[in-house]
Amino acid sequence: MSTEEPPPQPRRRGFRTGRLEAFSLLVLDIAVSANAGHHLLRSIIDLWPAYLAYVVSFSTIGAAWLAHNAITEYLDRADAAFVRLNLLLLLFVSFLPFPTRLLADYIGEVSPERVAATFYGISLLLTTTMLLVLWRYAVRARLVRPDLADEEIELLTQRLTPGLSAYLVLIVSGLFFPVVAVIGYLGIALYYIIPFRRLSASILPRRPRKRVRPPDPR
Repeated sequence: MSTEEPPPQPRRRGFRTGRLEAFSLLVLDIAVSANAGHHLLRSIIDLWPAYLAYVVSFSTIGAAWLAHNAITEYLDRADAAFVRLNLLLLLFVSFLPFPTRLLADYIGEVSPERVAATFYGISLLLTTTMLLVLWRYAVRARLVRPDLADEEIELLTQRLTPGLSAYLVLIVSGLFFPVVAVIGYLGIALYYIIPFRRLSASILPRRPRKRVRPPDPR
């Protein structure tokens, strides 16, 4: 009987089922007024601000979940500070239903919608910032796997960074064009969710490089 231990199996990349089960969905009460009556279709259409706010918030939470999943997949261990930063991230994510409701209720009212859109954008900015803080702390505290390539660390850092400046621009824009800013927030969430690099690689495959022949010495 052989006493040799089997070689270590490569770590599988993918989504853990436990994380899928723990994914909390956004709860937003979307309902027509009690006196909708014969104008039910019009009442449903008039709820478009609630639909927009729901889609943006759901997409943002989904993007945060995907980023958080990538961070934890790269971890080798966690310390007390990382756990507390993670709790702070959950605090911001769990708070999102409140600014979402404000946005759904006050879009269309000139002055209140600007306040609601600004408050909403700041809430999204804080959530995204905490994701980046969580990842940068993990890298600085050497909590990531030792076999992780520097390119992978840099790639995730770059992936998490661009949204911060975009949120700042949109928050300022929301003071003048609230609906445009909210649509921009949706664009940021889609940037994090959709794997654009993989799509471009599948749609536009790389052409093989031509080998350059050395000049003939004759």
